[in-house]
Amino acid sequence: MSTAGQVIKCKAAVAWESGKPLSIEEVEVAPPQKNEVRIKILFTSLCHTDVYFWDAKGQNPMFPRILGHEAGGIVESVGEGVTDLKVGDHVLPIFTGECKECAHCLSEESNMCDLLRINTDRGEMIHDGKSRFSINGKPIYHFLGTSTFSEYTVVHVGQVAKINPEAPLDKVCVLSCGMSTGFGATVNVAKPKKGQSVAIFGLGAVGLAAAEGARVSGASRIIGVDLNPSRFEQAKKFGVTEFVNPKDHDKPVQEVIAEMTGGGVDRSVECTGSIQAMISAFECVHDGWGVAVLVGVPNKDDAFKTHPVNLLNERTLKGTFFGNYKPRTDIPAVVEKYMNKELELDKFITHSVPFSEINKAFELMLAGEGLRCMIRMDA
Repeated sequence: MSTAGQVIKCKAAVAWESGKPLSIEEVEVAPPQKNEVRIKILFTSLCHTDVYFWDAKGQNPMFPRILGHEAGGIVESVGEGVTDLKVGDHVLPIFTGECKECAHCLSEESNMCDLLRINTDRGEMIHDGKSRFSINGKPIYHFLGTSTFSEYTVVHVGQVAKINPEAPLDKVCVLSCGMSTGFGATVNVAKPKKGQSVAIFGLGAVGLAAAEGARVSGASRIIGVDLNPSRFEQAKKFGVTEFVNPKDHDKPVQEVIAEMTGGGVDRSVECTGSIQAMISAFECVHDGWGVAVLVGVPNKDDAFKTHPVNLLNERTLKGTFFGNYKPRTDIPAVVEKYMNKELELDKFITHSVPFSEINKAFELMLAGEGLRCMIRMDA
């Protein structure tokens, strides 16, 4: 019997309080309302952002909550007004959106939708300010409009990318957040030319995706910068050719890179959120044409400080959000890059656990092991 229009009971991993293991619970998932779709999640992975808000240090704690935002699934039912998605479509729910109507969505230069851009403090659906999740009548908060740590979830249609049904969801689901963020920061924003040099600050999953973008762009030198030397060997698989650990030098790392490259790299991409790394990434690019792109999210009280002459000397500083990709318009084409073997994703997925063992994924990330842990919802 069809579940469309019905409340679905299913399993979800609920965060009841800060820093405590998630609890597998039976939740009730309401039907989608206007401009919403209900999705059966097949695979989800753990991103550092999930851990950050689970730990709830430095932002507003919101519990109980169903986390998760990097996932792939199949549309189970659609709400009123949804015309470009249908039951059975293969989709990626995405933490930011594209309403296709606001000034940002109508601009070719922006992906920062007025209606649906990331809002970490919103725990309900936009349509009516209510949650679609509940346990015994008590509402459970949403997370980033996606809440993929549930066998079924409800998402605004503007946050859903319809993709090729032949694409393996257990691989391409990582494109719904980290991999697109890093890869797009390089290919869409830094835009290195073939043969140029690129420095990548931070060799976690997003930084390695940025390195992958530099490799695909034909960069001649890709310099990885990280405080953790154990990351260097793995980074070679993503095209990184040289490594710098700032702790190994008694001068600022931007000076080290300038000496290595005869005046600075052509492009740099910062993926740590450290203000010092951001300053170094900007000051290590070559004057005249160097471009630095900031990806990492700093603490709210941080301030960026550099001498204005660095800008007057024709260095360019840019910021980016989700790799400058529009979720609905652009992400299906990025999936096709994977299908056409122009983009590698398998090497980002270093671990896999069944949904019942989702807390193991948190343990791996907290221990700094691996890049992405795939969580299999049917296991």
